[in-house]
Amino acid sequence: MRLGKKQVLTVVKKVDFGVYLGNDEERVLLPGKQVPEGTEIGDSVEVFLYKDSSDRLIATTREPKLMLGEMAVLTVADTNKYGAFLEWGLEKDLFLPFKQQTVKVKKGDKCLVSLYVDKSERLCATTQVYKMLKTNSPYQKGDRVTGFIYDTSEGWGVYVAVDEQYSARIPRKECFGNLEVGTTIEARVAEVKEDGKLELSVRERIPEQMDKDAEKIRGAMKGQGGKLPFTDKADSEFIKSELDMSKAAFKRAVGKMLKQGEIEIGEDEIRLKN
Repeated sequence: MRLGKKQVLTVVKKVDFGVYLGNDEERVLLPGKQVPEGTEIGDSVEVFLYKDSSDRLIATTREPKLMLGEMAVLTVADTNKYGAFLEWGLEKDLFLPFKQQTVKVKKGDKCLVSLYVDKSERLCATTQVYKMLKTNSPYQKGDRVTGFIYDTSEGWGVYVAVDEQYSARIPRKECFGNLEVGTTIEARVAEVKEDGKLELSVRERIPEQMDKDAEKIRGAMKGQGGKLPFTDKADSEFIKSELDMSKAAFKRAVGKMLKQGEIEIGEDEIRLKN
């Protein structure tokens, strides 16, 4: 009997509270409310095996959102001092221990997890999924993709599971906007690495992005009386904190606006022309 897997087992005994599945050596209870109508001894039933709140092996005909060898995005139902409990389609929530959380989660959060069997032979979840992600995606440079942010690194950027299964990363220099763990994003494939992993960008190709950046700068200037109190000579970190864009992107957009005659640049400010 395989914990954490779906399998077909035979009904060997009927009782008031359900049926027992298995053989002469191993048996597992399928509770009465899970037994398909008309089930008799000798019938085959497809079930999923896990452990109940008393750590007893139990069968269910319900469809779990996650099985051994798989990954899935699950919602945190609750937390306590030992970890978190995830909704996964079964009566008993799935336990996610603190030590298996790459980022601490709270009730209502979503997290990408895989399933494992702990030392006590219980099914538990882990957010340490990096090594499980595939590197054979069908995507090419320039493709638009949907991904789930599952981890971050101050030095390396944001880690993304494209389609919840392919390994991808947004480099630190490309990290703009709301890129929090537990969120789903739309991005562009900037590069397919030699090892098959994807590098992503949440920004458009330069020509399209210049228009968006110019619009953002225009809006910021209008909100400050038609001017910005700094120029493209400002520090890159300051520009990023003020406008959420890189210094290079700021300079490109400002250059385009200057060429179009929209602005004039002073010694320490940029002004919109009337």
